[in-house]
Amino acid sequence: MSGRPVLVDATRLLTRLKHPSPSGIDRVDLAYARCFLTGAPDRLAVGIGHFGPRILPDRTRDNLVRTIADRWREELPAERDPVLAELRRRLGGEPAAPGPTRSAAAGRLPRLKHEIADQAIKLAGLSWRPAEAAPRDAIYLHTSHLRLDRPEHFAWLEKRPDVRAVFFIHDLIPIDFPEYVVPGEDLRHRTRMATVARHAAAALVNSEAVGARFAAWCADEGVPVPPVTVAPLGVEEVFLRTARQDAAGRPYFVICSTIEARKNHLLLLQVWRELAWRLGAETPALVIVGRRGWESEAAVDLLDRSPALRGHVFEASGLSTGGLARLVAGARALLMPSFAEGYGIPIAEALSMGTPVLASDIPVHREVAGERARYLHPLDGPGWKAAIEELAAGPARTAPDGYAPPTWDAHFGIVNHVLARL
Repeated sequence: MSGRPVLVDATRLLTRLKHPSPSGIDRVDLAYARCFLTGAPDRLAVGIGHFGPRILPDRTRDNLVRTIADRWREELPAERDPVLAELRRRLGGEPAAPGPTRSAAAGRLPRLKHEIADQAIKLAGLSWRPAEAAPRDAIYLHTSHLRLDRPEHFAWLEKRPDVRAVFFIHDLIPIDFPEYVVPGEDLRHRTRMATVARHAAAALVNSEAVGARFAAWCADEGVPVPPVTVAPLGVEEVFLRTARQDAAGRPYFVICSTIEARKNHLLLLQVWRELAWRLGAETPALVIVGRRGWESEAAVDLLDRSPALRGHVFEASGLSTGGLARLVAGARALLMPSFAEGYGIPIAEALSMGTPVLASDIPVHREVAGERARYLHPLDGPGWKAAIEELAAGPARTAPDGYAPPTWDAHFGIVNHVLARL
């Protein structure tokens, strides 16, 4: 891209450090921070606090990527991940280890909490420069949906027409499937999309499906469609370096997502209950990588109260990226039964290592995996059960060859081309 100054909206990163591991959108924000907030003096970070968008001090900007990578244990080798070690013990039939299973990084949590709390407080300070004091001809990058439902925080862009704003749209799921989100989230998401349409010099999307849906939404609302570019999200390097393996011991399957209705964990838990009733001790294991989310009561009731699932279904949160890669590399398959998605990065991660994928038959999954995944209707319980039993029998299989995983280098090549055209 050109040498224009870049302002990266880092609000989400500052607010998400309380979590032990990142969500999908968190990873996108971290990738953009790594790319655009390091190595150049004209790269600035913006935080939206009580007094609106402010340019963060240089010290906060410079420490942000290091601090969050440390908090999320991005560099921790799989061999040293205590969550992965505990999972392996439990998959091998050993009882859970006593006490917490946090890594050494968790010992630094009090210091990090104080540091981040101080940053959050300073975000409300009037002493910081307002975003509208940005250098001339800057580019403003907003890569999460955070605060877009507060249009007043983006009014400064109208006062600075020389600043070109670029927004990343992850999905329109709250508009299309309001039953899967918090009440009122559909209206808030409409406001977010309206904010993008009003201010964007360019919009980035993760899939053709999201780009087409956003364009259709703009047409329905009678607002101009900003230039939209598809930039598939990249697979982290650790997945590209991790080889497929036939894990010793009990066969297991993995689903990577927050437990919520849209992700369709309930179908898998009902399948596993049937498998446990029929197979007993020979039942393969299911590992759920993700925390419990909103509107997941039915799935949580099964997890907490079903005797049939005990010893067969395991929840894991706080895995390092390396630990997650090693876990998925040894799974019989990655399971992705979602009703709706904006992308599907776990599919790309699994296929990059050769791990088979069973996915719901929705357009974006086919866009990510092509013909290298096996697709099933998200309500086809018998079909999912049969496919899981088939993959659990015999030695571990490998996904079809020839998959070209999306990379962050390719992603930012596309992004830089978009920025250079502004």
